[in-house]
Amino acid sequence: MVTPEEDEASKTEEPSERKISKAKEEGDVAISQDAKSFLMLLGMLFVIWMLLPLMMKWFYTSSIVFLEKASSIEITPQNFQKLLIKATLDLFKIMGFPFLIFITLGVIASISQTGFIYAPKKLEPNWDKLNIFSAIANFINMKKIFDALKGIIKITVVSFIALLVVKPYLEKVELMPSMETMAILKFIHKIVVLLLFTVVIAVLVIALADYAYQKYSHLKKLRMTKQEVKDEYKQMEGDPLIKSRIRQVRMERARHRMMEAVPKSDVVIVNPTHYAVALEYKINEMDAPKVTAKGVDNVALRIKAVAEENEVPIVENPPLARALFASTELDQPIPEEHFKAVAEVIGYVMQLKNQQ
Repeated sequence: MVTPEEDEASKTEEPSERKISKAKEEGDVAISQDAKSFLMLLGMLFVIWMLLPLMMKWFYTSSIVFLEKASSIEITPQNFQKLLIKATLDLFKIMGFPFLIFITLGVIASISQTGFIYAPKKLEPNWDKLNIFSAIANFINMKKIFDALKGIIKITVVSFIALLVVKPYLEKVELMPSMETMAILKFIHKIVVLLLFTVVIAVLVIALADYAYQKYSHLKKLRMTKQEVKDEYKQMEGDPLIKSRIRQVRMERARHRMMEAVPKSDVVIVNPTHYAVALEYKINEMDAPKVTAKGVDNVALRIKAVAEENEVPIVENPPLARALFASTELDQPIPEEHFKAVAEVIGYVMQLKNQQ
């Protein structure tokens, strides 16, 4: 029986693109929670630094009207309903934009790490999670313990750095009773912004390190044994459907390239009903004409149609068309035994061009 340690040691090969894609389809991706925390803290810093003064101004403007007219407001169900609606709208106005920022940053934090993922398997019910004993086993394991220790260390480091930065300002707290209200608010705002800025920088460093670790850990988990690599290769190469699809894609791409090359050709030699071979010849650049496109039946008809659309000369020569089709590959020069016959065709085409 193979132990987990032996199985892990045998996984020496890097995961294939197919295995990574399959894991992604199942929702198994590398994601750093610290990266999410960084973006959320960055959003909080922006809100407190830039938007908080504006939010306080909005709050002051909306509340001062009520405070100034509090004695003149008649308490009735209709007035109370209007005040409630106004207070709710003002709250949405004040808190809506920061809330939208946090939602957007949360989505960006996930998409920037994993891209768009559609993993329906994640939505399927997992009845094993209802098993108390298996849930306890999953809750208490080395990974959970390691993550908890890592979290404690991160909080300790960030707190220590933040304390060092804010400590010089704490001495001024004793002066706050003698300060004006606006001065106190500005002082607190300055300390909070400085504290958040320090935490954001520290969490950024941690997030970069954690993302690199999560990526490495994820790829390590997906590593394959040599046998798995061989089996996957056999499965990919041996599957008739995959082989057929690969051949179809290659043929479509080759046909597309051929049709793009036909307008650049100098002549198309055809058997009126079955064969078509397009040739290109640049006197100063080529030693011999080369085949730019060839085909039979429907492909031949398509080559002729493209040639007619682009005013490429079409010459009927059934024996030469069949011979060139059988003896020459795409983008290859014609064989020497066909030089004379092709030269006569090209000479005829050049004569027609000169007459025109």
